[in-house]
Order: sequence, then structure tokens, then C-alpha cells
Amino acid sequence: MSEIRLSSEKRLRLFSGRGFPELAEEVAIELGVSITPTSAYDFANGEIFVRFEESVRGCDAFVLQSHATPVNKQIMEQLIMVDALKRASAKRITVVAPFYGYARQDKKHRGREPISARLMADLYKAAGADRLMVVDLHTSQIQGFFDGPVDHLFALPMLANYVGSKVDRSMLTIVSPDSGRVRVAERWSELLGGCPIAFIHKTRDPLVPNESVTGRVVGDVAGRTCVVIDDMIDTAGTITKAVDALFEGGAKDVIIAATHAVFSGPAVERLKACRAVEIVVTNSLPIEDDKRFDKLTVLTIAPLLGRAIREVFEDGSVTSLFDGHS
Repeated sequence: MSEIRLSSEKRLRLFSGRGFPELAEEVAIELGVSITPTSAYDFANGEIFVRFEESVRGCDAFVLQSHATPVNKQIMEQLIMVDALKRASAKRITVVAPFYGYARQDKKHRGREPISARLMADLYKAAGADRLMVVDLHTSQIQGFFDGPVDHLFALPMLANYVGSKVDRSMLTIVSPDSGRVRVAERWSELLGGCPIAFIHKTRDPLVPNESVTGRVVGDVAGRTCVVIDDMIDTAGTITKAVDALFEGGAKDVIIAATHAVFSGPAVERLKACRAVEIVVTNSLPIEDDKRFDKLTVLTIAPLLGRAIREVFEDGSVTSLFDGHS
């Protein structure tokens, strides 16, 4: 009888959707691997086809897709990739979604509304995902929507370290654009040596998306450099109104810092026109050349994703990447 050798060696495979292949290439360099060759195209009616060009049997698969515009297409492509991996006998499948689509629909504000963030988690599970990896969720409760491990990574330390290197920390105030982000502002404060925090009191009409009414500043900002922090910038209406309110309150300078640069509609023009001296974001989403401007600074999250993927692959501790925050 011939000898049969069973290999227990794990294989890490990185797969990229078409949403932001440049970020996937950066992550591949961090990991020292190549992106698995994939054929993906759209049929005439918009349906998506995906096929992997190499065997994926028994591999530890990481499927990276940025949920950029058009969001629904990117999500559907990632789901199809997960399904293809499951049917091709991948051993473990981790969905890597730096920006988690539909995260703002995490609860019912009124009757007869969906909880789309939960539906997203259910779809990934149904497709065959074993694990999710995301960056700066809109609300932490979304972690509980997925029936399996969720690695919630934070870009906050990277953003805070960058801002802290640019300003006099003794004159710094961290500003939450609303009362719901005060806890995040407190984390910023902890990382930057205990600087004071403030927040903007605002109201929002649930019938009008992407619009809020900015009220008064709660906290002392006079003569200080203020950093307005948020998880995302969509149309930039809320955050630029916050900048105006801070200058009206006597702020010396204002910096905007956010993880996800959605930049929908009038966002870029609003940010260009506002009085903030710098807008700092990450590359969790692609930012086209026509949406880049002089005051914009883009930090890469590829090292963070690369370290997290390696920890998961090696059954290490992803929590060690959180710098003490969970």
C-alpha cells in the first residue's frame, strides 16, 4: 500500500473584490502574500460572476471588499465571493469589510422600518462566512448581529497619533459632533494625555436623511485648537456646521478627523469651503482624484488590517491591536 501524507499546514489566501483593489494590494504587501487571481465581471443585466483561478480547498480565506459606491454592488460581489469559496471547500472564510455598509440602519427609529445592519450580518452568515473583520463600526452593537466572531478594529489610535504630532496638546480640545460620540471623544482624550472634551448639541429630523440642525457648543473651546471627530463623513453637512459653531464659540483652529470618507454629493465642496485647517481621514474607502483637495490628509489602514489578518490566521490575539480599547 502506498503511503498517504496528510498536510496540516495552514494556507492564508487573500481575495480582493473590485471595490478598492489598491487597498487589497497594500494589505497583501503587509502580509507578504499575493492576491489570489480572480475572474469577476458583470453580465449585461448587471448580474455578477466570480471565479477563482486557483484551488482554494482547505485554505484560510480573507475576502476584502470596500463597500464603496455603488454600495449594493460591492456587497453583492463580496457575498458571491464568499459563496464561491464555501462551495470550493475553503476551510475558514473571513469577510474583511473596512467600511460596513448599512451600519447606520442599526435599529428601528419608527414602526415598519428594517434593521438593515442585522440583515447584512445574516446575509454574510448565509453565504458561508465564519468571521467578520470591520473598522470603526457606526455603533458597537452591530458586533452582536453576526453569529460568529467579529473583529472590530479601531483607526482611532492612528488618527489620534497623527493629530497629536501636529498640534500643541496643551491647547487641544476633542469635540464630539453630537452627544452620542462623547465616549469616542473620551478615548481620544485618553490617548492625547487627558485633554478636555466638548460636544455639539444637535437635533435631527428622522424624515430627512443626511441633515441635522446644529445647536450650541457644550464645553469650553475659546482660544483652543479643536478636533471634531466622527466615524464617517457622508455629505459633510453635520461636521461643517460643527466647525462653524466652534468658531462662533471662539475656537482658534479646527481640525476634522474621521475614519470613513464616504464623501457623497456636496461633501467635497463643503469641506473645501469650511474653515477647518485640515481634514484627516483613512483609506477605508477609495477617494477618487477629483475628491482630493489641499486640506485633505489620507492615512492608510493597510498595516492595521494586515496585522489583524495575521493574528487571526495564526490564532493570535486581535485584541492586542486595540491599544487597551475594546
